Amino acid sequence: MTHNKDQRSRALAIALGSLCVLSTTANADTPTASDSDNAVVSEDKIVVLSTALETLKQAPGVSVITAEDIEKRPPVNDLSDIIRRMPGVNLTGNSASGQRGNNRQIDIRGMGPENTLILIDGEPVSSRNSVRYGWRGERDTRGDTNWVPPEQVERIEVLRGPAAARYGSGAMGGVVNIVTKQPTKDWHGSLSVYNNLPESDDEGATKRANFSLSGPLSRDVTFRVYGSINKTDGDAPDINADATESNTAGNEGVRNKDINALLDWALTDHQTLEFKAGYSRQGNIYAGDSQNNRPTDTTEALAEDGAETNRIYRQDVRITHKGRWDNWDTRVSAQYENTRNTRLAEGLAGSGEGTINTSDDYNTSELNSYRLSADADYYAQTALDQVITVGTEWTRDTLDDPGSMAQTADATESIAGYSNSATGATSAEQIGVYLEDNVEPWRGTVITPGLRFDHHTAFGNQWSPSLNASQALSEHITLKAGIAKAFKAPNLYQSNGNYLLRTRGNGCPIGVDGPCYLLGNDELEAETSINKEIGIQYRNDDWVAGLTYFHNDYKNKIVAGTDVLSRTTSDSAILRWENANRAVIRGIEGTFQMPLTESLLWTNNLTWMLEHENKDTGNPLSVIPEYTLNSSLDWTVNERLDTQLYLTWYGKQEASSNATIALQERTGINDDSRSPYSVVSWNAGYTFNEYLHGSFGIRNIFDKRLYREGNSSDAGAATYNEPGRSFYTTLTARF
Repeated sequence: MTHNKDQRSRALAIALGSLCVLSTTANADTPTASDSDNAVVSEDKIVVLSTALETLKQAPGVSVITAEDIEKRPPVNDLSDIIRRMPGVNLTGNSASGQRGNNRQIDIRGMGPENTLILIDGEPVSSRNSVRYGWRGERDTRGDTNWVPPEQVERIEVLRGPAAARYGSGAMGGVVNIVTKQPTKDWHGSLSVYNNLPESDDEGATKRANFSLSGPLSRDVTFRVYGSINKTDGDAPDINADATESNTAGNEGVRNKDINALLDWALTDHQTLEFKAGYSRQGNIYAGDSQNNRPTDTTEALAEDGAETNRIYRQDVRITHKGRWDNWDTRVSAQYENTRNTRLAEGLAGSGEGTINTSDDYNTSELNSYRLSADADYYAQTALDQVITVGTEWTRDTLDDPGSMAQTADATESIAGYSNSATGATSAEQIGVYLEDNVEPWRGTVITPGLRFDHHTAFGNQWSPSLNASQALSEHITLKAGIAKAFKAPNLYQSNGNYLLRTRGNGCPIGVDGPCYLLGNDELEAETSINKEIGIQYRNDDWVAGLTYFHNDYKNKIVAGTDVLSRTTSDSAILRWENANRAVIRGIEGTFQMPLTESLLWTNNLTWMLEHENKDTGNPLSVIPEYTLNSSLDWTVNERLDTQLYLTWYGKQEASSNATIALQERTGINDDSRSPYSVVSWNAGYTFNEYLHGSFGIRNIFDKRLYREGNSSDAGAATYNEPGRSFYTTLTARF
């Protein structure tokens, strides 16, 4: 894909110009308006009003997971294990095909993992984009929620629906912001160990250890550093042997190594400069997955050995300036993220697509992401109490994946953008500007209009308006509503005109004579969604109840096309990615919390999917429960001992029932659903003294195991493994 140099220069100039304007708005030595970060000052009153971002975080589609929550329910390996318990959140594969089905990622409101934007400390994380994108949207990745050790998380913010639109491309479903623990003024440190032991020898055990150290280097400089090492063994290669004739693979194992440092320098009383750098390595422990259930001698040998077949190395560096001025708060940030994805060579054609074809030949894809951002909050002194936010960001992503570009096709007719070369390099740039206003026209009413404009060097302009409102009906009851347009730009595989996949006929769309090639398309349009929600909430101390209805109209979804652009000299059809599908997603989220006694708290949330359908095919967008109920009892026995009982009840999960490819039309499609089931877990935590805390727990007390039976064509909705009973312990020492 080529880029217009003038467009790129203009975009970079605008971004740099905006950074300069926002960083020199006023004199930094001028005292602030008040001691509150959120104060609007007039002659006769001080009104405390949040920024637009903080108000959006109070929307009905927003949840917060605290460090205390994580300590009471420690994830086995990945933070997604606890994020999935929030309303509107589930884990699904990257597509409805069930391929790579055990690589489940965060799926918010049924929009799919690719529409969930992952942030760490407010900055996007994009490493999963370095993994090859398959014919039906499959990626062999666990996503980006495993780069921070659970014990080093301060909180996790989960934004759903209209609240996520201000973040630009990739946030149509929602945003997960993982906030790490920050530097402290006094010296503090910790050492944590975690062990999870499954009852079944067929399932992988977990061992994790991490440390942190934080404190002052001088009067004005503080720092924080943490490191971790983590290993989860893979499932036995034959774990699903009794559930499927093709012996579909179980869960892969994972090895993590992380080191991360943050330095905070107080330049003045009102300015800080923050430096952050991190390095992570994630390797897998192979369990035998071959994407299309076509194991070979090579894959079986690698699975038996528990070999490491792919590794991802992630490095990131960030520098941020924060300033407090007269009536302004400003933030200016520059970030660089590098991901090297090294894996054994895989097939790109037919039933061998995604199957490891060698035990000693590695390919590496490299993704570089650059980001400049700036925003400012202005506490307006006007007739209306309001906080105005303006911001801008510039991003550039470059991807070089020569191993995925080995396919070529001799087209009999020329195809625009296709050069029949094996180049793996592609790139994209995007600049966005946004404006938000948080207004309280009268007491009890807050209105937050917003407008974002994005320019993509290949796919043009996108306008993303939003409107959120909150109305206090009484002291304890609030009505909230929102509507926003969101978008997602095509990824770097879909938009690369030289990226080819091939099927020998079975994977061709119905009505197209195979074999078929699928070609990237640099003329795609962005996917868009109109997200709406309305909710009512009651809150009175520990009594909380809420109900939210959401409705998403999903348009221009990018799918494998059906139009034949040309045929090759061997009479294979050449197709390409197209904007085609329309989908409707709607549902209800509910929350209810009540204190049963002074020491016993009962908390619940429910997600009920009313509709989740691709209107072109009639199939669900992903394998997702009809409803999900999360319920917990939290008993504080005394100041040292607390215990929790957790229940998650998953409703029926529907599989695709309508054939879309030639194989399904010829042999039929298994549309068996997965029946409702529940998982009950228990945790007990004990504080030995102010320096030492431990816990013991049982996951899946009643040993409800589920087995993966294949991909959706032959397994229905049984596309993933649910691990059985396991026992875990944690111990954390602090000073």
